[in-house]
Amino acid sequence: MKKAAQTRTAMVTIAGRPNVGKSTLTNTLVGEKIAIVSNKPQTTRNRICAILNRGDTQIVFMDTPGFHKARTRLGDYMVKVVKESVADVDAVILMVEPIASAGAQELALIEQIKQSGSPAVLVINKIDTVEKQALLEVITAYAALHDFEAVVPICARTGEGVDELLTELEKLAQPGPKLFPEDMVTDQPERQVCAEIVREKLLYCLDKEIPHGTAVVVTKFSERIETEIIDLDVTIFCEKASHKGIIIGKNGDMLKKVGEMARKDIEKFMGTKVYLQTWVKVKENWRDSDAMLRNFGYSE
Repeated sequence: MKKAAQTRTAMVTIAGRPNVGKSTLTNTLVGEKIAIVSNKPQTTRNRICAILNRGDTQIVFMDTPGFHKARTRLGDYMVKVVKESVADVDAVILMVEPIASAGAQELALIEQIKQSGSPAVLVINKIDTVEKQALLEVITAYAALHDFEAVVPICARTGEGVDELLTELEKLAQPGPKLFPEDMVTDQPERQVCAEIVREKLLYCLDKEIPHGTAVVVTKFSERIETEIIDLDVTIFCEKASHKGIIIGKNGDMLKKVGEMARKDIEKFMGTKVYLQTWVKVKENWRDSDAMLRNFGYSE
């Protein structure tokens, strides 16, 4: 009688400074859009779980907020999420840019990794932007700071080097049952994914500080039985009345643009038609209010 293959699992945290490409890597690893991405820093606010099955091995990735110097209570929450996510996992991916000197964020994360005792893999992203010699200098600089299990240069945007990264992570997987069903790619509720997609479009369409001061809450999520169309009502909260005017735009044009872009992505994610309605409300200084942070889902 043939012996069944032993299943293995690995919980892997992806950590790094803001805008280094953590969410892009998360989406590339699982082959689906699980985490929102933008060219603005501090896009990710919560820990986002993405699940990949490779044969008998299940790797659970935790995409975390960019590690930064907090200036609001929301920032404090995001930094705490990173610190807690580095502890008690099977491996940590420290994701860095191809610069031959570690910044304050990288040094602080390396210290967190050392304290946790978790095995760490150094991932150097954006290798399409530098020459090979510059890459060697980056590897040398980080090798002097920590004894990494492996160093993997990648381009998260194109997927270059991702297979090599997965091979290294599989080595760190531990024997044990799979933590999630085979067909599951994230533990995020559908409502949360829909809200995040709307916030991504705000980040894409709006400038400067305005999108960072927005929070998105789904107030209605229901399916019409006869047609499978999903009715989705979303409220966008901002910090100032002047910001509300900008988000809505002249004759409602900006809000319409955000809604149309979001609806297309939500329909792709849900696999069905979506009827999306959006509203904008002002909640002054919500990023420094513990009660509002809890209401918006930014709490332990």
